[in-house]
Amino acid sequence: MHEPDQHVSPIKNWKQLVVVVVLAFVVPIALAILISQWVTSGTRGMHEDDSAILARIQPVGQVQLAVAGGAKGQLSGEQVYGQVCKTCHEAGLMNAPKFRDQAAWAKIIAQGQAVATDHAIKGLRAMPPKGGNPDLTDVEVERAVAFMASNAGAGWKEPAIAKPVTVTASGERSGEDVVAAACGKCHTTGQGGAPKIGDRAAWRERAKRGYKSVLQSALKGHSGMPARGGMADLSDVEVGRAVEYMMNSGAGQPVAAAATTAAPAAATPAAAAAKPDGKKVYDTTCTVCHGAGVAGAPKFGDKAAWAPRLATGIDTLVKTALAGKGAMPAKGGNTALSDAEVRAAVEYIAAAAK
Repeated sequence: MHEPDQHVSPIKNWKQLVVVVVLAFVVPIALAILISQWVTSGTRGMHEDDSAILARIQPVGQVQLAVAGGAKGQLSGEQVYGQVCKTCHEAGLMNAPKFRDQAAWAKIIAQGQAVATDHAIKGLRAMPPKGGNPDLTDVEVERAVAFMASNAGAGWKEPAIAKPVTVTASGERSGEDVVAAACGKCHTTGQGGAPKIGDRAAWRERAKRGYKSVLQSALKGHSGMPARGGMADLSDVEVGRAVEYMMNSGAGQPVAAAATTAAPAAATPAAAAAKPDGKKVYDTTCTVCHGAGVAGAPKFGDKAAWAPRLATGIDTLVKTALAGKGAMPAKGGNTALSDAEVRAAVEYIAAAAK
């Protein structure tokens, strides 16, 4: 009897062969895919988006040094401390002297308010400039330093917060407002030897030199005091009002009677000095745009372009030049110019276009 051959292949035809070949490739690949999906399933790995990854790897704690808030320049020392300085000074991070720790603050207080403020503004060792918030003004930083030092026994006075500026009908600020915005920083505390507001004895010494001499010093600057108190956009009249306000700041009779009898406008040096050279102002400032007609500026001597502008009158043109309009910045971008110099330049340009 013939025995069946045990080595006969189970594949009987070509169709079965195709099926076997396909399965030999597909099954391993399918298994590999299933295993891969099982391993990478979940929230971690290549399927995470950027926000998920950042949330997962962020540190347990964060130090935030800069927090914005409040009108620029109007924050009190306590507000600045709460928003910026508290982060380090409350816990003593990075060796910052702790709030109300008199022993830690003693060395800083001994350096004086001016030095401590300068260090806070510029930064020192691990402390970044302005505590890490560059949006703070220097005065706000000084208030914060005074607030912290005073709570450690220094008794330093914070610079006052300027009240909203009142602009007169002529578009100029009062003497009190100018002092609050510019002069008060030094004249309130006596910083740099500045005579304090209300110190009659100190101001009498200045009054001996005469109102015009004091005004000239305020306009040009002297002994560490910047010209116009550091506010280049102040007009001569506004500076004059501020000087008069401070000279008469004591109680009782004015310390500068001669100054109070004349209006600030009449007391400014522009009234007595020779008229500014309009051509010189044009050549050094205005010609940049008006010489070539940059940004639509009417060219110098172009009668057609200047005709409608001249029709509005010189006073209107001067007002526009002082305040700026369109692409033209205030005072042609040269804020050091006095109002009188701007007027002289406008009159010079207008005369050339008539």
